Amino acid sequence: MCVATRRDAVGAISAAGIGFLLSGASPSRGEPADERPKEGDLLTSADGTGPLTAEAIVLGARPTLAWPIDASTGTVRDGSRLNKLVVVRLDPSSLDDVTRTRAADGIVAYSAICPHAGCEVTGWVDQTLECPCHASHYNPREAGAVIDGPTQRALPALPLKIQDGKLVVAKPFTSRPGIVQT
Repeated sequence: MCVATRRDAVGAISAAGIGFLLSGASPSRGEPADERPKEGDLLTSADGTGPLTAEAIVLGARPTLAWPIDASTGTVRDGSRLNKLVVVRLDPSSLDDVTRTRAADGIVAYSAICPHAGCEVTGWVDQTLECPCHASHYNPREAGAVIDGPTQRALPALPLKIQDGKLVVAKPFTSRPGIVQT
């Protein structure tokens, strides 16, 4: 019977950490599934139906939940819930100037994580995005600005472009997704 001591446990953990560092892996860099969306990533429907095309996002329809995909490896970046997106198509003429620069033919993408308490923004009420936990409302036409509710911060936007009919990340999130202490 082998009885491990505290010293044995600490030694094993230290050896594993040293081995990890010597392997060349970077502890500060997550796996591609954990990394935030990057320029050139594609978008895929969160229900797993494949890459999103601009044609699939219908004007005025309920928002689509999506994940970014690493275009070079095909890895869906679903290892962090902070990467989940809410995507909606709006009339381009109804968008403010800032939002228009981030949109692709009226299609906008925002973090699906409410900055107030971290719930998923899944509601669509009177053409506004809603967090069902505490009823925060966001205006997708005005850079995800807060309309009402307890949240203090707009939803981070993910600028998009269209390439070969597919939705592609044009730039990183405009601000940090998730709960941010103010």
